[in-house]
Amino acid sequence: MTDFVFIDSGVGGIPYMMKLLENKPESSCVYVADTANFPYGEKSHEQVVECVLELVGKIRTQFAPKVIVVACNTMSVNALDELRAKFSDIQFVGTVPAIKLAASVSKKRRIGLLATKATCENPYNLELKEKFAGDCVLVTRGDGELVSFIEHNAFTASREECLAAIKPAVDFFRKEDCDAVILGCTHFLNFTDVFEAACEPDIKVVDSVDGVVRHSLQLLAAAQAQPSPRLAKNSPPDCFYPADAGPLPKGSSSPSLFITGFRDTEEENQYNVLCSRFGIQFGGLLSK
Repeated sequence: MTDFVFIDSGVGGIPYMMKLLENKPESSCVYVADTANFPYGEKSHEQVVECVLELVGKIRTQFAPKVIVVACNTMSVNALDELRAKFSDIQFVGTVPAIKLAASVSKKRRIGLLATKATCENPYNLELKEKFAGDCVLVTRGDGELVSFIEHNAFTASREECLAAIKPAVDFFRKEDCDAVILGCTHFLNFTDVFEAACEPDIKVVDSVDGVVRHSLQLLAAAQAQPSPRLAKNSPPDCFYPADAGPLPKGSSSPSLFITGFRDTEEENQYNVLCSRFGIQFGGLLSK
């Protein structure tokens, strides 16, 4: 059995997994990047659900996770209900835009949401906005180009290249007079420090990492306290973290990473660099 499996379309969920290991280094973790279906942010609701259900079915069989962290906002806002209905013996943690947190720090009551097109257009964001930020203006920006840049260049690009890549988004929210911006796609969390540097001093950058990790650890504790016969056979839930975390703490369990497909040798190199940087064992292609 595996304590946690983190899923995303690519590198977006790495910060969640690393943060969780920072908090509980003895946890066994597997990361699965559904690179064969990248990018999720340009898919329809039905396509996202179909891809995620198929992916989790494979993960459930191969890793028997106690908790699956859906470390992807697009997956979460589109497919969490279906996942919980189909895999009722698995605990899932979703990642959704941190609208409540953004509202709590915004003085101008103008908050920005930087995400994928699919996340920005999902009605769930309006529900969150009305519930937690009713007096705020929510300005959205779907930025698939930036998601693609991070997926294919995040761990090999220079800092100057990273700052240049995010500049159009930061300029957009500054022009819209936002004083808080939500990183609403987990890919962006790999650039948290870059966003913070570019947004200072007038824009606060927020995300859902701490809340997701805290909830994931709570679910694991509950699962360990009340083991289920079904979980003992096959199971899953959810997770998250920050970019330049460095090597894992001493005594950490070594996580593994699997992907579902490579487009080219450059993409393969990106994942080799990523795994080397974070001390992750690269498991190669996920078995069919």
